[in-house]
Order: sequence, then C-alpha cells, then structure tokens
Amino acid sequence: MEMADKIRVLDPRGFPPKVVGKRLANRPMSLDGKVVYLIDALFDNADVFMEELRKWFADNMPSVETRIIKPRESWQDDPEMRARVVADGDAAIMGVGL
Repeated sequence: MEMADKIRVLDPRGFPPKVVGKRLANRPMSLDGKVVYLIDALFDNADVFMEELRKWFADNMPSVETRIIKPRESWQDDPEMRARVVADGDAAIMGVGL
C-alpha cells in the first residue's frame, strides 16, 4: 500500500486534491546561527501566531535569525517565495492560523 492510499485530504474549496506523498526534509542538527523562515500562510490569525513565534525565538534562541514571509495569495503556490526560502533559509515553519 502506498502512502497516498493511506492519507485522506479534505479541501474546503469543495474538491479533493490529488495527494502525492513526499519525504520530510532533513532536520538540521541545531538551529544555532541558522535562518528560520516563519511562513504566514494567510489563514486567520496566522500573522499573530508567527509574530509570537518570532518573539519566542528572540527570547529563547537569540542565535536563530527569523524572517516572517507571506505568499502572494492564499491557496496559491508561490514559487518565488519557495525559492527565497530555499536559497536563503536553513529551515521553515508554516503557520496556518488558529
């Protein structure tokens, strides 16, 4: 059984997307001295959550540089944003709101 057969994805837009399983990204050994992108996915309150997460990193892991970034539109892939995160970042956290 393939991973795609084990996962059911519901989409609030009303039609199910095709799901293709992918491997998780490798974890860095440490975040010290790294750049972590905090991706505000434009869902309700995601901006508030990302700002609180930025403050947490500043207070608790000051050697980590955080950068908040947003896609151009909600529900749409943003290749330029993804390329920037890959080129300039060491890790990313995506916030989808509360």
